[in-house]
Amino acid sequence: MTGKPPVLKTPIVMTIAGSDSGGGAGIAADLKTFAALGVHGTCAITSVTAQNTTGVLKAFDLAPEAVASQIEAICTDMDIKWAKTGMLASSEIVKEVAKQVKKYRLSLVLDPVMAAEAGGDLLRKEALSVLTEELLPLCKVTTPNASEAGTLAGIPVKSHEDAKLAARKIADLGVEAVIITGGHIDATDLLYESGTDSFTRVPGTFVKGGTHGSGCTYSASIAACLAYGDNLETAAKKAKLFVEQAIVRSVPVGQGVGPVNPLGKTLEDKERYLALREVKEAVSILADNPEFAELIPEVGCNIGMAIPSARTYEDIAAVEGRIVKYGGRGKPVGCVSFGASRYVASVIFAALREKPDIRAAINVKYSEEILEACKEMELGISSFDRAKEPGDISAMDWGTSEAIREYGGVPEVIYDKGKVGKEPMVRLLGKDASEVAKLAVELARRIE
Repeated sequence: MTGKPPVLKTPIVMTIAGSDSGGGAGIAADLKTFAALGVHGTCAITSVTAQNTTGVLKAFDLAPEAVASQIEAICTDMDIKWAKTGMLASSEIVKEVAKQVKKYRLSLVLDPVMAAEAGGDLLRKEALSVLTEELLPLCKVTTPNASEAGTLAGIPVKSHEDAKLAARKIADLGVEAVIITGGHIDATDLLYESGTDSFTRVPGTFVKGGTHGSGCTYSASIAACLAYGDNLETAAKKAKLFVEQAIVRSVPVGQGVGPVNPLGKTLEDKERYLALREVKEAVSILADNPEFAELIPEVGCNIGMAIPSARTYEDIAAVEGRIVKYGGRGKPVGCVSFGASRYVASVIFAALREKPDIRAAINVKYSEEILEACKEMELGISSFDRAKEPGDISAMDWGTSEAIREYGGVPEVIYDKGKVGKEPMVRLLGKDASEVAKLAVELARRIE
């Protein structure tokens, strides 16, 4: 069979919104969200804000003609099916955007941005009536939070019953579907589709982290999912999960409300891939060097590596079932996967708390000869007494922490002499799995 392989078409989505000089919301959040979800993002900037994590200090609206020219430039060159709006500060800008949406027959997600998360009005009062009368009727879906829904509907929204009433009132303005986000109620979003007069609850949980830009990120992810062909309920569920992940992975960058991190999950997935690859490479180094087999303890050994900013044992890759001595070599009895070893993960977690760049560890057997070789290699060495370990916490977490405290930092070598029913052990620590694997091989060669 000949011919060119099929090329998957990447959806192109447009955001029509304001800029955030702090990089947390508006155009910045939208484009990061589009990138994370695999659509090509384009933009038409409506206003330039002088903004940081503490709020909007000043805002400078672009001329409606400038907004229109940006939209026209994109739509006359690219195949734009879906667009989303954010900050539309003035009635003139709203009118121009409505005109362009009709002209290019854009399917629109309207995020009725009225105020910044950190503080500051983003929609003038006189523009609200134009938004409801001229732009809302052109929308496929709008994504107000409880406060915004209350303003659009003219009623306070403090419960799900309020949200249902508000959703119907907003739909009566002409929009096809309303999603009232639940961040200000109980974390459950409410989806209302006017065509079927049906409500769908999209449950969620409150998660810790920065929320600046969460509304922008949510509406941008809705638009991206719809551009890929998802139905509205599926898009709403995906967007909900995406925003929660972006909040959890937020990074404090200023003195106020931290911005969400739309690319956080994507970058974490990259680090997970790199950690898996690194541990697999380390296992190969160990298996390819028969000298290493002499360092394998009776219970077997394991090698692991954490992703940066690891939060749970599932963020640490290791060998399932350990590495055992077989045929004169070290042989892994399982695959490399995340969450495979609580033992080595506990050692790594204790080291991470003290020094975040120490992300890998391996356990090998204990002997005086091995300790002497470690001293000859001028490695930092510390130990702990297993007879003193408490019974209510992880022994390896406690022991590693004790050894680190005694040493005054993270040493390359931590050992214990065991106790009844517990084999004595040496642990080697380093920045990555290959580093500790090579260290183990060098140690094995010195004791031959």
